[in-house]
Amino acid sequence: MIEETVDIATRDGAMTTFICHPERGGPHPVIIIYMDAPGIREELRDMARRLGTAGYYVVLPNMYYRSGAMELGPIGAEGSPERARMFSLMNSLTIPLVMDDTAAILDLVAGRAAASPGPIGCMGYCMSGTYAVNAAARFPDRVAAAASIYGANLVTEADDSPHKVAGRAKAELYFACAEIDIWAPPETVAALQIALDASGADVELEIYPGVHHGFAFPLRPIYDKPAAERHWERLLALFRRRLT
Repeated sequence: MIEETVDIATRDGAMTTFICHPERGGPHPVIIIYMDAPGIREELRDMARRLGTAGYYVVLPNMYYRSGAMELGPIGAEGSPERARMFSLMNSLTIPLVMDDTAAILDLVAGRAAASPGPIGCMGYCMSGTYAVNAAARFPDRVAAAASIYGANLVTEADDSPHKVAGRAKAELYFACAEIDIWAPPETVAALQIALDASGADVELEIYPGVHHGFAFPLRPIYDKPAAERHWERLLALFRRRLT
């Protein structure tokens, strides 16, 4: 594996970004991982490495660079200053800002010999599920596969709500929803499914029974290994189908 950390120039500064890819056999299809609210950490880098060992050029940007934050460390209990800071950083992001960052990532990988110029994949956890779906809608001729893993804010009044923009994507979309999730309760998931069915998008929504929001992260108490491995199976199959 080749690993590096680079600063990607954006309109708002330098976005520190972790990149990994195989040593041989390139160029490799690009996958962007949009981080969840706790931010960049070794747990996320390990998930990027897992995709890298499967043959992909994986890009994991620090989306909090505008605030000067990098690794937040332990988030703390409900009501802690650390958790309040995390929510403040999370709320500082908008879909237009993240789409600007995505354009900068696409510019970077266009000049990398190890990165394939072909279709790319996007995936996001929690707050970033909506970013992955919006990337597919914003860059339909580049993004061929996008996955939202227990995404939040999936059905909102905003024009760029995932349930509204999914139909603009040419990509195959995948939504993994935890059965127990305050950020996407059953009524939200039901409304999302209705909208997706009417959108004409190439999409699958799968409910993971009996698991909680955050089930895919090994270091969380609510980690569920069978469900986490199922989500890896779904992701790898999606990327094999669409990133050629």
